[in-house]
Amino acid sequence: MYLRTVNNSDFETIASWIPDAAAARRWAGPLICFPFLAEDLPAALAIPGCETTSYCLIDDKQTPLGFGQHWVFQAEAVHLGRIIVDPHARGRGLGRRLCQQLIEAALDATRAKAITLRAYRTNAAAVALYESLGFSVVATESTDDILFMRKAVS
Repeated sequence: MYLRTVNNSDFETIASWIPDAAAARRWAGPLICFPFLAEDLPAALAIPGCETTSYCLIDDKQTPLGFGQHWVFQAEAVHLGRIIVDPHARGRGLGRRLCQQLIEAALDATRAKAITLRAYRTNAAAVALYESLGFSVVATESTDDILFMRKAVS
């Protein structure tokens, strides 16, 4: 499995992973409306004023198994977001693989000194994964619902 930039044809598969409005909000934030059309996702997932790069983790048949993005968020930091793994493929270490490769791609593209991301406090699996990858909670940037996490890069 490897990471590649997303193709417009991938969005049909990615859209199928989002079953309802609550899942859409948790994945992509409050600006994405559900239901949505797969062909509308590239524009809907763009971050205004930021260069956003989208990736898929794919198998040897080119089937998307995961999706994630990065964009410059703060001075000298790159932000990872909209990370999702195909619900039928979860529990196989794909989230770790996706995040590791997404971190590498983000650093190669930006030469950032830090990586940031957000995770819902209730998403214990994601929080544990991010902590195991070296991310720490930044309490001053977190809310009651969402943890803001940061990883320094040497």
